[in-house]
Amino acid sequence: MRLGAITLRQMRAVAAVAEHGSLTAAGAALGLTTPAIYTQIRTLEDIVGATLVRRANDQSGSVLTESGAVMLDAVHRMEATLSQAADEITAISRGLTGRVALGVVSTGKYFAPRLVRRLQLLCPEIEVVLKVGNREFIIDELERHGVDLAVMGRPPRDPPVVAEPLGVHPHGLVAAPDHPLASGRKVTANDLISETILSREEGSGTRILMGRYLDRIGEGRIFDFMVMDSNETIKQAAMAGLGIAFLSLHTVTDELATGRLALIRAEGLPVLRHWFLVRPSAEPERPATARVHRTILGLEGKFLPDMTGHL
Repeated sequence: MRLGAITLRQMRAVAAVAEHGSLTAAGAALGLTTPAIYTQIRTLEDIVGATLVRRANDQSGSVLTESGAVMLDAVHRMEATLSQAADEITAISRGLTGRVALGVVSTGKYFAPRLVRRLQLLCPEIEVVLKVGNREFIIDELERHGVDLAVMGRPPRDPPVVAEPLGVHPHGLVAAPDHPLASGRKVTANDLISETILSREEGSGTRILMGRYLDRIGEGRIFDFMVMDSNETIKQAAMAGLGIAFLSLHTVTDELATGRLALIRAEGLPVLRHWFLVRPSAEPERPATARVHRTILGLEGKFLPDMTGHL
């Protein structure tokens, strides 16, 4: 396989077909004719010795083969690496010594800006860029090297990462302050079984933790869920009286302090987990990343919300 003969133009042609579904549409997106796209792909197929693109089963367009999917993954990794290099060059041209992309899962967006501000003060020579998304997005960014470091709850098994604890991450049940279960008494699984539980989507770290908690106390009983795709929507629904919510308590510190939400005292709560700082284990840290890494660990979780008086 003549790897030195592979060009960016050829790889991007494969990615364009995957995105747009046909050679003609891919050509239009890249400003090339259909024959030109075809030539780029055929040349790449000759180099790697495998078919990368084939006609769709319904003949409506083109799709990638299994080998093509492998090449597409390589394109994504390459683009992420080039983007990172461009950003670092831009940072250097602005008098900075580097750029670090910090990923934070959605639940952490309530303290992430405070963390970035601390990093700006402690590492003024480094540009720290914040990327916030759900767990799946952050894991994908770690795998594609779209972020250098990430703050999340449960570290992933894949891609392999180095994970270091940052601080305690409490989870619990909350409801509108006038909800019967928010009276302060300790409720049981029998009390919860008749309630609508406001829940994050499948795959969310909070949803996984909630499921484990309810399985443990419910002993196989079925609970009634109302699924919502963001903590903010769930908080508003709980305040409106639509149900009770299992959430990271770091997302509701303001609402608890102002009395817009109240904790439900239930057996096994709060569920205490940890925030972790993770980085890909397969890649050595660049100097700027290592500096930010050390600085975050040195803060010893002081950027996390203060739960004193709530637990």
